[in-house]
Amino acid sequence: MADVRSICAIGARGQLGLHGVLPWEGNTGREFVADVERFFDITRGHVLIAGPKTIGAIPDFARGDRTLFVIRSHMDPEWVLSQFADRVVYVGGGPAVWDVYARFIRHWDINRLPYDGDADRWFNPQWLVAGR
Repeated sequence: MADVRSICAIGARGQLGLHGVLPWEGNTGREFVADVERFFDITRGHVLIAGPKTIGAIPDFARGDRTLFVIRSHMDPEWVLSQFADRVVYVGGGPAVWDVYARFIRHWDINRLPYDGDADRWFNPQWLVAGR
């Protein structure tokens, strides 16, 4: 079985998204830039599974040093993860994906950023205990 993990950033109150993007998208503050760099560093050499929008947002420079796999709502998560047995698999993409995959995630790497603005998507603490 794959070693299933997730890495994400949240705002001060658990904000995840706003209008389909990260609410702090484009912020050039030190903490925000470091978070993006850390994401690419940690996922390097591993598998990243996510929906088409998230996978589509991966820049060209990061496509060659990780395995990217687009997941769809009709796919069985156990089948998806079985494609990557003995690999580290990061689950990305947000609430719709984590609602399905949280029960498989054994390690959550959550970075809280200094963002305290609007959001329409929030981190659900229940994901952290879904597999227990």
